[in-house]
Amino acid sequence: MPLDILTIPCLADNYAFLAHDPDTGDTALIDAPEAAPILAALAETGWKLTDVLITHHHYDHVDGLQDILTEHPARVTGASADAHRLPALDVQVAEGDQVTVGSETGAIIDVSGHTVGHIAFHFPASKAVFTADSLMALGCGRVFEGTKPQMHESLQKLAALPDDTRVYSGHEYTAANGKFALTIDPENTELISRLREVADKRASDIPTVPSLLSEELATNPFLRAHDPAIQTHLGMEGANATDVFKEIRTRKDNF
Repeated sequence: MPLDILTIPCLADNYAFLAHDPDTGDTALIDAPEAAPILAALAETGWKLTDVLITHHHYDHVDGLQDILTEHPARVTGASADAHRLPALDVQVAEGDQVTVGSETGAIIDVSGHTVGHIAFHFPASKAVFTADSLMALGCGRVFEGTKPQMHESLQKLAALPDDTRVYSGHEYTAANGKFALTIDPENTELISRLREVADKRASDIPTVPSLLSEELATNPFLRAHDPAIQTHLGMEGANATDVFKEIRTRKDNF
């Protein structure tokens, strides 16, 4: 059976996720922005926390970890490249390694860019990828430590996953990302339609995360740097997709 995945709003606009294997009862937490809502979700579901999977070191993805582990001791997994600035890890991983949650196996993808050592967790049997601040709904993370070409390469790895993969990203930024996306891809009817759906969800305080990868491929400008319509709109017809991505990310930084 696929993992049961629960989206947990944290802080002002973060998300954490619980991924529960109904066959074994094992449960993984992906990122720990703050303890209280995660502890409440564990109490409400009755799920036994067995694993914590950390995507990167930023405080809003790890600050709740110690309080959670005090009540729910669990195995903590994170990137070997980030281990020197992460909470203490039980398991260090890199791209090509695997993790298990109960009976399901996930793959580690290096998605450096936002930070160096940022990883994503892909669980193909559950059609789920946990991307935190790399690929986001209608956007991508700001490039703080890596380079824009590095971020573009990371996003291309995620774009190559099956179209029906659900993307569990780390923040509720979708509406703001969508406003920017319209400045890059204004004639995209799928984007315009999606933004109506996003507005309806947010008006009802419904998370826009996860999103389908197929939606991102059709509407997220950071995955569409190769698109002739976007290149024409930017005055970059025929340009290298990496250069177009750099221009899009620079414009978003200044938006």
